[in-house]
Amino acid sequence: MNIPKILERQQAFFKTGQTKDIAYRKECLVRFRESIKKHEQHIIDALTAGFKKPPFETVATEISIVHQELNLAIKEVYKWSQPKKVKASLLNFPSSDYIYYEPYGTTLIIAPWNYPFQLAVGPIIGAIVAGNTAVLKPSELTPKTSELLAKIISEVFDPGHITVVQGDKEIAQQLLAQRWDYIFFTGSVPVGKIVYKAAAEHLTPVTLELGGKSPCIIDETAKIQQAARRIVWGKFVNAGQTCIAPDYILVHSSKKKELLTALDIEITRAYGADPKVSPDFARIINEKNFERLSELLDGASVFKGGNTDKADLYIAPTILENVTLQDAVMQEEIFGPILPVLTFDSKQDIENVLTSFEKPLSAYVFSRKRSFKNWFNNAFSYGGGVMNDTLIHFINDRLPFGGVGHSGVGSYHGAQSFYTFSHAKSVVKRGTWLDVPVRYAPYKGKLSILKRFTKWL
Repeated sequence: MNIPKILERQQAFFKTGQTKDIAYRKECLVRFRESIKKHEQHIIDALTAGFKKPPFETVATEISIVHQELNLAIKEVYKWSQPKKVKASLLNFPSSDYIYYEPYGTTLIIAPWNYPFQLAVGPIIGAIVAGNTAVLKPSELTPKTSELLAKIISEVFDPGHITVVQGDKEIAQQLLAQRWDYIFFTGSVPVGKIVYKAAAEHLTPVTLELGGKSPCIIDETAKIQQAARRIVWGKFVNAGQTCIAPDYILVHSSKKKELLTALDIEITRAYGADPKVSPDFARIINEKNFERLSELLDGASVFKGGNTDKADLYIAPTILENVTLQDAVMQEEIFGPILPVLTFDSKQDIENVLTSFEKPLSAYVFSRKRSFKNWFNNAFSYGGGVMNDTLIHFINDRLPFGGVGHSGVGSYHGAQSFYTFSHAKSVVKRGTWLDVPVRYAPYKGKLSILKRFTKWL
């Protein structure tokens, strides 16, 4: 595969100026939406083949979110693309000041395996609506979905506009060795650092959507049964292979027993007495991840679940108790259906746990006490989160989605996707009918005038 030739083709297409035409962008987005509708069952089948993802989850967490993003982009592409007039500075009088949004150029999008359709198509929509060309590198761990993405994109787009490059990490390394105008990466923190380093070689701007140990705090005022139901959904959807899933629970010690009982009830309610035969519970993506997760269970105090089947890549929805910060399960992002439960008695206990990790991608608080929720929100930095639920901040396209610190750089979704893939170019249009001479040398006698004038700014 000749990666430099592919990049050269994308650059040549961008230079034609076609992607800067807003009508062309909208036309492409409409065709993209229609092709996705046509292939909906194929998308469902591909994800079922990948890791037995339930069709309901595929529609709810992949296809419907993509349609939401597409519908908004099609509706707003003209509005977003217009120059924005801003208030001019008195120092530049007379002038009119504007922000122009221009595409970066040729972009690289590297997508992950856990939501292989939605997390590939979402950034593509941003690249298109902003007027860029793009090369998509989907995950090799979900080959059926990657092949389908290549088919859909080839049906809709000129190969110079959007194209798919399939392959393993060697292909990814070849892509990262090229000079792109923008790189958008979704994946793990360690690989994100590799991408960031490669981008720095050419001072290429990036968006990094990463992860971390997202906490779930439950205080003594929370509605425990409701909290348990919402946590079970947020944790075990996609078999826990979600970057914003609750990674661990911190529950007030007075509510631990009640919570554990409620989690037991809600897991059985969702997946039955034997989740392995449930059609609503996905599998681990591959043997490597299965082994990693299984090792986290070695010696752990299992309250519920813990069953595994390597042949089926199955790990039951699992709750761990009597967990300490020194346990293996607390040393890394879990990214699987294992949920440790720790306790706290004071705000200081919460602070001690959260500050032992890097800033997380998400955080969740279950409480009916406004002062506690406000304290948490002001005390800790995290990418985004929810009070009294999990995951749902991802759904609102009016909220930018992204991390902070080690959990990510930049954000996207909705209008923010357009701004992420656009350079905001500032332009001052200066009038010629007046030219105040105070700024020009010689400056003798002008300093006092300048000081008086700046008091009014």
